Amino acid sequence: MATTHVFIVDVTTFKYHLEYMFTGTGAKNNNIDFNNSPTSNLHSTTENNLLGMIADSQRIRVDDFVIFYLQQNFQKGIREGKFYGVFKVKEAPSFLDNNDNSQFLKLQLGKSLTFRTIIEPHQVYANGATEWEALDEIRYIQSPNQMLWSLIYRKLKGNRGNTMITIYESERLINLIRNKNNRTTLNGVNFTFNETTQQIEIIQQTHLYRGRKEVINILPRLIHKYCNGKQFETHLQAYILQNIENLPIFIRQPIEWIGNEVSCGVGMQRIDIMLSINGENRKVIPIELKSVSAYPEITMQLQRYVDWIEQYYLPNRPSDIEPMIISREITDKSSQNYQDLINAFNNFNGQNNILKLRYVEFLIDCTQNTINFNEITY
Repeated sequence: MATTHVFIVDVTTFKYHLEYMFTGTGAKNNNIDFNNSPTSNLHSTTENNLLGMIADSQRIRVDDFVIFYLQQNFQKGIREGKFYGVFKVKEAPSFLDNNDNSQFLKLQLGKSLTFRTIIEPHQVYANGATEWEALDEIRYIQSPNQMLWSLIYRKLKGNRGNTMITIYESERLINLIRNKNNRTTLNGVNFTFNETTQQIEIIQQTHLYRGRKEVINILPRLIHKYCNGKQFETHLQAYILQNIENLPIFIRQPIEWIGNEVSCGVGMQRIDIMLSINGENRKVIPIELKSVSAYPEITMQLQRYVDWIEQYYLPNRPSDIEPMIISREITDKSSQNYQDLINAFNNFNGQNNILKLRYVEFLIDCTQNTINFNEITY
C-alpha cells in the first residue's frame, strides 16, 4: 500500500501539472534562504509556515498516489471543486526550485510553486468526482467513521496545498472517480486539461520537465536553532519525515502509510506524525513530537489521539495502536520530574488496551552538528 496525497490546483496550474507531470506547493513571494544553511533572514512565522510545506513534501515516497483537487472558480465555469486522478510519484524525495526568475514555469503558472515532485500516469480518468459527491453524499455511508474526514477537516481548518488521506479514504475516493468514468481509463501517456469540457485529455506532444531539483536539507538550520535556544519543532518534524526509514527507532519496519499534522477532531488537535506499519501484525503509530523535554501532562494529549483512532480509524482499518513520544533528552534520570513522567506513562498504559507507549529521546551535539535518537526503556 501507499500514501495518497491530494494536491490543490486551479485551472491554470492543473494544465501544466498534467503536461509536465509534476506537483508542487509554494507560498507567495518567499525565497527559501535556509535550505542547507544554518541561518535565515526570514521572520520565524514565515519560516515555520514554509517548514510546514517542506514537511508535507518530505512525507512523499516513490509509488505514492497523487490526486488533484481542482478548485471552484465561477469565472472559469468551475462551479464546484472536483477530484481528478490517479497519478503516481515517480521521483522522491520532493525537491526545491526556489522562488526567483529561474523557477521553472513560474510565468506560465502565474505563481511560485517552490516544493515540487515528479509524477507519472497511473490510472488516469477523464472526469473528476465532485466535492459534493466525495464529502457530502452519504447514501452509501453506513457509519460516520466512513466519511472522508481528512478532507473534511482540511475544509474546516484552512487550505493545505498538499493533504494526505488514509488508505481507506483513498480507496473510497478513487472508487468514486472510477465510477464517475464507468471504470474507463484514458489510454495515453501525455495529458492536458480542457477548461471547456473540464476533462483530462490525451495529447500527442511530450513536455519535458527541465526545472532545478535542489535537495532539501534542513538539518543545519534545525541544529542552529537548537543550539541558540530557538524553537525548532517544525524543523524536527520535517527532518524525521524525510529520514524516517533511516532512523534506528523505525528501521526494518515496513511502512505502508505516512501522515503528518493528522487532524483528529473538529478542534485544533493534530497528530504530529502518524505511521501505518504492515508487518507481522498491522499497527498504527501516532507520534507526538516535542522540542522540549517530555512532561506528565503529555499523556492527556496522547489519550485524545488514541480515542480518535479507536473511533474513526480502526473500524476502517483494524490495527494495533502503538503511541510514541519523541522529545528532548532528560539528562537526570534520577530527578523527581523524570519519575513523575514515568509514572504518567505507566498510568496511561494501564488505562488503555493498546501496545505499550514508546518513549524516544533525541540528543543534538552542537559541536559535531549531529542529532541522535535513543529509545528509553522504562
